[in-house]
Amino acid sequence: MAQPSGIHARRAALQMLDAVLRRGDTLEQAEGPALRQVRSAPDKALARAIVGETLRWLVDLDALIDSATRQNLPPDAKARSVLRLMLAQKLRLGTPAHAVIATGLPLLSGGPRRLAHGVFSSLDKPDVSLPGAPTLPDAVHARWGDRAQAIAGGLAEPPPLDLTLREPEDTAPWATRLGGESLAPGHVRLPRGLAVETLEGFGTKDGGGAWWVQDLAASLPARLLGAGEGRTVLDLCAAPGGKTLQLAAQGWKVTSLDISKRRLGLLKDNLRRTDLSASTIRADALEWQPKHRFDAVLLDAPCTATGTCRRHPDVLHRIGMRQIEETTRLQDLLLARAGAMLKPGGTLVYAVCSLESEEGEDRARGVDLAPGPIVAGELPAGLQPTPEGWLRTDPGMLRDEGGLDGFFIARWTKDPD
Repeated sequence: MAQPSGIHARRAALQMLDAVLRRGDTLEQAEGPALRQVRSAPDKALARAIVGETLRWLVDLDALIDSATRQNLPPDAKARSVLRLMLAQKLRLGTPAHAVIATGLPLLSGGPRRLAHGVFSSLDKPDVSLPGAPTLPDAVHARWGDRAQAIAGGLAEPPPLDLTLREPEDTAPWATRLGGESLAPGHVRLPRGLAVETLEGFGTKDGGGAWWVQDLAASLPARLLGAGEGRTVLDLCAAPGGKTLQLAAQGWKVTSLDISKRRLGLLKDNLRRTDLSASTIRADALEWQPKHRFDAVLLDAPCTATGTCRRHPDVLHRIGMRQIEETTRLQDLLLARAGAMLKPGGTLVYAVCSLESEEGEDRARGVDLAPGPIVAGELPAGLQPTPEGWLRTDPGMLRDEGGLDGFFIARWTKDPD
């Protein structure tokens, strides 16, 4: 019997969902094995969209499923997973019910198929809907406290496409040419779903690139170092390189260090594409010994990345206190190394794309350097520093303009000898 069109995309989505929820894989890790049997680019995009929306709305989808069953299905039951995918398609992607059934039920067999058909049919009604914003898992809501409701409001939709320009003075012309809007000099925001490589200004590996993809919040740490004027800066944990490109464009003499060969390869490709230069070093930041100290160090530290939950909703379900505690230990070590690599009078900027206070505010309180408070005039309109002179962003901010990722950023200056 011929399989229904689109079944491979649904099977891949189910495999990715299982990898995230059962094994704790990232979506990026799950994609490779799951998408091998999916041939077309549209079907791959569909699989990603299905699992992304399922993870984004998982708590609410489970509540609907439980409302339609006499006895709750186990959390890891295959029938529950398939129903999650089916409801996400119907309620979030607008897939017709007959197509959802035709491509969903073949993922099951026997009794679970009849059960899933019955549950889905009972929920296929005009008055069945999802709330205005996703419900966060209980543990996540508890960690984020008073910020949780606002953050959840910023998770209802996947994020737009943000570009950082090589030449900030050309912001208005590029916004016009690309049909986007700008929230800061050197920034252009476009609708999501565009094929990046086809946009004007992408360039090639041989040069000519006028911009690179980078969330607005991710561009702020390098912005806070200002113009380099030929001074030296170390981009610690640099790959895949957005901040290295920024620093080079701002006139810094950049050394970019990362332990990952693959990610450094991406950084080098982007340097070539944008006609920018930096010295790249593959090494462990905790062991590498520089030949000289630097005028500035930018430490975008490894973290749980919960601030990227708009585009990576898997973090809502696989990150807990164990992972947070592991990253904070590494962050303290890296902060100590970064401070030791600074010249007297040099500037350190610390950033994490995390919404966890343990990785942000708690780490900043332990740094033994002179504060370099961030001021409102350095930030895009609508963002404000904290009373301590730090910056905390989250997906609930700038919602009318399309939102931004969650980051914590702090800045210090090393005392002169």
